[in-house]
Amino acid sequence: MATSYLSLEGVSYVLPNGETLFSDLNESFDQRRTGLVGRNGSGKTVLARILSGQLQPTAGRCTRAGSVHYLAQHVSPPRDAAVADLTGVRGALDAIKRIEAGSSRQADFDAIGDQWDIAHQLRHALEQQGLSHLDAGTSVGALSGGELMRVALIGAQLSRADFLILDEPSNHLDQTSRLSLIEWLQGWHGGLLVISHDRQLLACQERIVELSSLGLHSYGGNYDLYARCKTQEQQNALADLDRARLDRRREEQSMRKQRERQEKRQARGTRCGEQANQAKILLDRQKERSEQSMGKLRRQQAGAQLALAQRVRDAAALVADDPQIHLHASVDTGVAHRHVAELDQVELPCVPPATRRINLLVRGQQRIGVLGPNGCGKSTLLRLIAGRIAPLAGVCRLTDRMAYLDQRLDVLDPRRPVLEQMQGPHHTLSEGDLRMRLAQLGLDAQRVAAPSGSLSGGERLKAALACVLYADTPPHLLMLDEPSNHLDLPSLQALERLLSNYQGALLVASHDHTFLAELRLTELLVGSADGWKLMPADALAP
Repeated sequence: MATSYLSLEGVSYVLPNGETLFSDLNESFDQRRTGLVGRNGSGKTVLARILSGQLQPTAGRCTRAGSVHYLAQHVSPPRDAAVADLTGVRGALDAIKRIEAGSSRQADFDAIGDQWDIAHQLRHALEQQGLSHLDAGTSVGALSGGELMRVALIGAQLSRADFLILDEPSNHLDQTSRLSLIEWLQGWHGGLLVISHDRQLLACQERIVELSSLGLHSYGGNYDLYARCKTQEQQNALADLDRARLDRRREEQSMRKQRERQEKRQARGTRCGEQANQAKILLDRQKERSEQSMGKLRRQQAGAQLALAQRVRDAAALVADDPQIHLHASVDTGVAHRHVAELDQVELPCVPPATRRINLLVRGQQRIGVLGPNGCGKSTLLRLIAGRIAPLAGVCRLTDRMAYLDQRLDVLDPRRPVLEQMQGPHHTLSEGDLRMRLAQLGLDAQRVAAPSGSLSGGERLKAALACVLYADTPPHLLMLDEPSNHLDLPSLQALERLLSNYQGALLVASHDHTFLAELRLTELLVGSADGWKLMPADALAP
């Protein structure tokens, strides 16, 4: 495989509405495994498409050495597509069939190249991924989100590209599939750029590059080093901001004293002139000179004040916009010992036999992480407890004070502003109190007045939590299904802090072990071939 690289030279991109997404980016991506991070909306996906050649920059140029395979974040093939189409081997397989049928067209031989065993390669890759029940002709319409991503990753593996660009490749993957992805990428010998918020995946990269409003910044190490550097950068930025503010106060105090001295000298000169019975014309000239001196001093000080203010603004711009998240905890003294959910010999619909039956008792302040491979029934379990679906058998005894946030956040009407939705019949807090509580979740006045559908993923999740937690009767049981999907790192860390402060019972289904480890869980509910098992939270694998 040839040495490959991607290079950006003065690259800028302007959105159709005229907004500049990023400007003057200069960076090279080589054989090192590189993770690209940045806030939602910073332009990571647009940059990936420019690097892959799918999109042209507004200004600057992108140079590529070698072939590039780009895997988009959202895998959405046509409804009639098959596994062969999603993996990109349809052309070669069809060409082999035509040659076997007697074709001698050069185009068919060109389509195959040296991949005469591509059918065997595909079968082997499917078996390695635990997808032996699929074949080249299987329709992708019946595949789950996790299976779609795994098949698309097989396509990247079989592409024989010199450089891979993968956009959020671990989304929808269970832990086993994530570990398999990491193992494969660690053995990849070409160029690699991974856009991700998955800290487990980022920890295996050799370099982290951050995209922000300041441009691209490269950190020569994995996520752990990046996190330490970011912490130190923020400490330095805060210290610089404090110094700039202190210098401005000192300079303003010094300028005020200088003006006072000048004014005293001017007043003293006027009095001396009057007492000496100087001619009016001399007094007027003296007054004019004093006023000119004072005017010059004021202009000089105004320029200095502008420079000081600009220095403060420049220092403030380097401080991360990461407001502290505060959740108003509604403590119910009797909830700790109350049963909020009891499932007795319940059978779940549409799940494998091994995880179909469950017995579960959840008390008022248990915090349970729900784990298991794709398809074992995690989402089905949460939907059943939430009353969205009925059990096939068994008895459910559930609190009527629960909240369930699915992956689509259906609790929010995307057409209505967050503040308006929180002023409904179940919310009697004043508008001022609601605005304050939303602001303490990082949602300012502009965001709470915008349609919730226009907010970022992290903002929508915080808004949905506010709607259910700040109701007049807050839930005793809060359930969330894969809440970390599609969140950027700052939003993910804010969500961890927010959920850590929640006082009621918690059920969270997630494949992100790093995320779950930050939630102060009390137990894990794990679905496997052995059924559902409740175990201590310290059994969570890193």
